[in-house]
Amino acid sequence: MGDGAPETKIGTGRHQHKVVGPRGDRGYEGEGSECCKYFISHFAIICMSARNVLAYSRNFCLIMQLMTKIDKINDRILQTLSRDGRISNSDLASSVGLSPSACLRRVQELERSGVIAGYRAVIDPSALGKGFTAYIGVGLSEHSKKSQESFERSIAKSPEVRECHNITGTIEYLLRIEVADMGAYKSFHTDILGALPTVNSITSYIVMGSPKDERA
Repeated sequence: MGDGAPETKIGTGRHQHKVVGPRGDRGYEGEGSECCKYFISHFAIICMSARNVLAYSRNFCLIMQLMTKIDKINDRILQTLSRDGRISNSDLASSVGLSPSACLRRVQELERSGVIAGYRAVIDPSALGKGFTAYIGVGLSEHSKKSQESFERSIAKSPEVRECHNITGTIEYLLRIEVADMGAYKSFHTDILGALPTVNSITSYIVMGSPKDERA
């Protein structure tokens, strides 16, 4: 049969059967077809995966942009409330660009989460006759827990001390003092702070002006 498939006869007489063997390249044709199908199917999966990744990336970017926007809105709410804690909800909503209901939900969530710990009045010390402000660095004679606790108990009883901070460095504490004048400050410095047995050093920093004070 020339270059056709080889034949093999089986049986005798009229019961002979011809078995035609495959062409030499038919096996390769079958393998190529299967390989092509395999490649096409996997290529389709890869394309679908790529589309899914791209869609996920877009969604992720949108979510991040939304979260950033939400954070900025909350920041504006907090800044406004820190300046005026008695502002009405409608005025607050208008100032941050939200509807009153959406603004109220955000404020309530900030309160529930503890971001807003409370509301208080801001008092002008000079209006109460306490226009003299000073910071004091205090070093203790003993670097022990007992010495620190004794000092902190004494400071807690002093109305002149508006803030007390335990700090790092060469001294242990930084105090913020509000009194009427230099005479009142000297009295506190000598008769109260200087009389504490745990105090070893006192360094005063008199406030001449406050270009920025966000507590006010």
